[in-house]
Amino acid sequence: MSNIHATAVIEDGAKIGNNVTIGPFVSISSQSTIGDNTVIDANTLIAGNTTIGKGNHIFSHAVVGSIPQDLKFDGEDVELIIGDNNQIREFTLLNPGTKGGGSITKIGDNNLLMGYVHLGHDVIIGNNCILANGATLAGHVELGNNVVIGGFTPVHQFVHIGDYAMIAGASALSQDVPPYCLAEGNRATLRGLNLTGLRRALPREDINELKIAYRELFESGQALQEIAEILQSKSSSAHVKKLVKFITESKRGIPYIRK
Repeated sequence: MSNIHATAVIEDGAKIGNNVTIGPFVSISSQSTIGDNTVIDANTLIAGNTTIGKGNHIFSHAVVGSIPQDLKFDGEDVELIIGDNNQIREFTLLNPGTKGGGSITKIGDNNLLMGYVHLGHDVIIGNNCILANGATLAGHVELGNNVVIGGFTPVHQFVHIGDYAMIAGASALSQDVPPYCLAEGNRATLRGLNLTGLRRALPREDINELKIAYRELFESGQALQEIAEILQSKSSSAHVKKLVKFITESKRGIPYIRK
């Protein structure tokens, strides 16, 4: 049994799960799927081919699934897929994918998107991420799991951000940020490891291994790719291997200050 306000407009064909709450003046497209136990607050638009999982809360005035802000978009069949237990706060704008980027924008589970966050077309977000107020992700950006992005921080298109990375507020990021790292500034550069986040998630021994690897990679003055290859072969730490694998596969480069 769902609780749907009388003023909500739900087009024929929309699939509404069990125990869904839909507030006043919500508009839901015919292609939308809304999972069980999801709450959609007043004056929200759910547009296009949008799939929303279970237990989400979408707050007032969010625009979810409207067409991409890409001049090449020509009405192709594209999707926005949202996982479970996300909080999507007021005035967020989430766009679906484009044909040139795989046609899907995808958000994982247990994420918090604060007010005025924008996710551009073909963005991929993992699980347990926090995007503070006004964070703006351009097209094709990819976030791993447990990423934190501070308020009013724009992220350039095609940038990748690894697991447990943190980008400080009011930064401007145009290159890839490896897992476990902290970046800050305009333009944002690496400032060290995201130790606050790591201490909540990893044992001290693993953090110490990452500290050693970070110093060798970014503070030794040696060529980054060469050090990454050496660490990949000699380190027994799965976290260090993840860090250096990200670096060797980066397309946009790593924003750090050369010693």
